[in-house]
Amino acid sequence: MLTVETSLKEAMTSIEGSLAAALVDYTSGMALGTLGGGKDLNLEVAAAGNTDVIRAKVRTMEMLGLKEDIEDVLITLGSQYHLLRLIRGRGGNGLFLYIVLDKGRANLAMARHQLRRIEGELEL
Repeated sequence: MLTVETSLKEAMTSIEGSLAAALVDYTSGMALGTLGGGKDLNLEVAAAGNTDVIRAKVRTMEMLGLKEDIEDVLITLGSQYHLLRLIRGRGGNGLFLYIVLDKGRANLAMARHQLRRIEGELEL
């Protein structure tokens, strides 16, 4: 099992093209842990903004009567992928893993696979 800090380190080292990673509580918008980022990528601001994305999608699914779980949300920019993976089970409801990838270096399918694995090993 991985702690929050270890899971973020694992995401940064095992996912090719990783620029930043965070574990975010979307009920409060607070980042519970961050790694990477920098002056051009403030993870605290990104965590709060992506919280609004998750909340909007959850609300929309409820209004549509969809009973499925969100696995992940992908935001594609010109030079980056922003991948949000919702945590399920083991007290993880209300949390998501957030990773920023360099679009030119990342393999999106492998990144999703690795993030799913990290989610499964995350100890909360």
